Amino acid sequence: MAKILSYTKKETWIDALTGVTKLAFFLAWSIVSMITYDTRVLGVMFILSLIIFKISKIEVSQVTSVFKFILFFLILNVLFIFIFSPYQGCSIYHSKTVLFPIAGGYAMTSEQLFYELNIVLKYFTVAPAVLMFILTTHPSEFAASLNRLKIGYTVDYSVSLALRYIPDVQRDYTTIKHAQEARGIEMSKKASLFKRTKRMAAIIFPLIFTSMDRIDVVSTAMELRGFGKKKKRTWYSARPLSRNDYLVLLFLLVFCVGALVITFSNGSRFYNPFH
Repeated sequence: MAKILSYTKKETWIDALTGVTKLAFFLAWSIVSMITYDTRVLGVMFILSLIIFKISKIEVSQVTSVFKFILFFLILNVLFIFIFSPYQGCSIYHSKTVLFPIAGGYAMTSEQLFYELNIVLKYFTVAPAVLMFILTTHPSEFAASLNRLKIGYTVDYSVSLALRYIPDVQRDYTTIKHAQEARGIEMSKKASLFKRTKRMAAIIFPLIFTSMDRIDVVSTAMELRGFGKKKKRTWYSARPLSRNDYLVLLFLLVFCVGALVITFSNGSRFYNPFH
């Protein structure tokens, strides 16, 4: 069974980077992607994200389900934007080029298509960076990285434990699903989408109860050990920055500054090819 969203050690230079560097990259990459609507910047970021994702050697089986969910959510988002604000792009780019009319007073415009293209690019720029960060960073090292940002170690440990339990929750889900199938409840693609959704939703409740029992055991064990009594603690997984870390951070700084300069060079976050 493939592990979804769980750390697997690989011999790549991305894995060799410290958690601090990967966390800084993830945060800066996400912030720039959220700020800019410059298609040129987003296009470059999208290509770089794919290259970095390829170099990280993440298994396709680990991210297939996640990408399906992202694609489903993206399609819904694009549809909602068009339904509730069909001329948002026209308002942003100060022009209106109708491609073809749609019933009910709706019309597809070049400006709206271009605006929604930027929305799509934003999703596919951030998603590879997020997955790369989660799948190449050990939970303990991630917690140590958060602590170096002066975040309380109780919060750091909570995040670390959450990442550690993702494979366990996945395993419990699969176990419950197989138990349901053994009882003759069809959970595969042979059943309709509605029936599969309804039956999978029924798995959530026993999965929640199982997770709550595990949380109770872990919290009790940590209380017995006096966790949280002292203000500070040491981190076994903390590592000093290496030469590659400094090079990546330098590249990140230069790229982010350059991206923001290009984004706001025309006095707006939006690149306008219609003027």
